[in-house]
Amino acid sequence: MSLFISSLNSGSNGNCYYVGNETEAILVDAGISCSEIENRMKRLGLSMQNVKAVFVSHEHTDHISGLQVLAKKYKLPVYITNATHRYSRLKLEKNLISSFTAHEPIIIGNLSITAFPKFHDAADPYSFIVNCNHIKVGVFTDIGTPCENLVHHFKQCHAAFLEANYDDTMLDQGRYPHFLKNRIRGDKGHLSNKQALELFTMHKPSFMTHLLLSHLSKNNNCPKLVQELFNENANGVKMIVASRNEETAVYHIHNSNSDVPVCHQLSSPQLAFAFA
Repeated sequence: MSLFISSLNSGSNGNCYYVGNETEAILVDAGISCSEIENRMKRLGLSMQNVKAVFVSHEHTDHISGLQVLAKKYKLPVYITNATHRYSRLKLEKNLISSFTAHEPIIIGNLSITAFPKFHDAADPYSFIVNCNHIKVGVFTDIGTPCENLVHHFKQCHAAFLEANYDDTMLDQGRYPHFLKNRIRGDKGHLSNKQALELFTMHKPSFMTHLLLSHLSKNNNCPKLVQELFNENANGVKMIVASRNEETAVYHIHNSNSDVPVCHQLSSPQLAFAFA
């Protein structure tokens, strides 16, 4: 069994990440509108009928703005901690609300989703690992510092969405007020390009094949800069910069006959067939 992954949107204007196999999938966050999620998945050949749940990382608007409508329309279970739900002010149907506990897997069909706490300026923020048939995909954004939890789980990933939010020089020379600059680069802010690259180069497992650089700042980063920086250090890993304006391609991650997983990018017709 394989995993299909895509960033439907990534940035301060909205975040939504798709991870699934041939028959079931989850979304991590729903920070763009329900209609945009539907349209982008349709363009990719992905079916909303396969989405079985949404996992919420934290309560900031760019991670939940489309959640209420999406959950109601498709009767999707929403996995969210009590603190995140309280601070989000979301009006979710009670029967759709499920909680989760750090480090305890949630089983959805053949998917196993494990949350772990992260450092960010939110009530109760989490990152996630999705496991299917011993293939692991991590969703690691909105992180102030690469803590031991992040390093531990990153080392196990065959593919990951990893935050590369800002370039140090662009942030320093930019127009943001001093307090906001300090908040962004603080221990509960965001990962810089430098921090993300250091995590990758020091802790990349030999079997990692794809890295989706995520949550780039519109004002304090540059997609071309990030692409070139990580390409120079890729060491065989496919580097994709996730857009804040559109979906990425869908990447197909599966095990070959050896223990090393192989990833392929599939076109929409192939995906539609795979999900039929």
